[in-house]
This record gives sequence, structure tokens and C-alpha cells, in this order.
Amino acid sequence: MSLAQAQCEACRADAPKVSEEELAELIREIPDWNIEVRGDHMELERTYLFKNFRHALAFSNAVGAIAEEVGHHPALLTEWGKVTVTWWSHEMRGLHRNDFIMAARTDVIAADAEGRK
Repeated sequence: MSLAQAQCEACRADAPKVSEEELAELIREIPDWNIEVRGDHMELERTYLFKNFRHALAFSNAVGAIAEEVGHHPALLTEWGKVTVTWWSHEMRGLHRNDFIMAARTDVIAADAEGRK
């Protein structure tokens, strides 16, 4: 089963963060994503390029829809011609397996998105 097809689980503040070993394994499945350290926690981040704002906004809305389905929400920065998506588990202040699943699902949406550069 691919990471994008895996199920997200309920995530609580005391849920375990991914271990260094899990991190190394999971990041290989989403190679275009970057791990960013912000303050005291890590986040997954990727920027997608589009031909215009309309296409970027449509992509942001599609990502928002999948986030609502599972109750796990990214930071989305929508600009003319690009969208930056950042996943991390807010409650636990770090990376959970759910973040990698949602990053993989974001890549699936991007692969079919209209107006990609």
C-alpha cells in the first residue's frame, strides 16, 4: 500500500512523534518535500508552481478539502503562481505519520492539478 493510501489515525498531544528511523524511511516516499525546523519542532514543506493565481487557488481548495475529510490541516500560503504547503501535527508540536500521509496525498492532487508548471 502506498503512503497516500494509508489511513490517518487520531492524533493527540501525547501521540508519539516519528522516530529518526521512521523519518528516514518516510521521507524517501515523498522525496520532493523538505524537512524544516521551526522553533522547537519539525515540519514538512513543499512549494508547487502554477501558471496563475486561479490554478493555485483551485489547488489550495483541493488540499483544504482532503484536510477537512481527515481533520488534519496544513498551513497553506497561496500566491500568484505558487502554493506552499506545510504539514505538521500542531497538537504534538512535531511530525507524526499522518503528516507524511497527507504530504503524499497532496502530491497525488498536484499530479492531477490543472495549470501546473
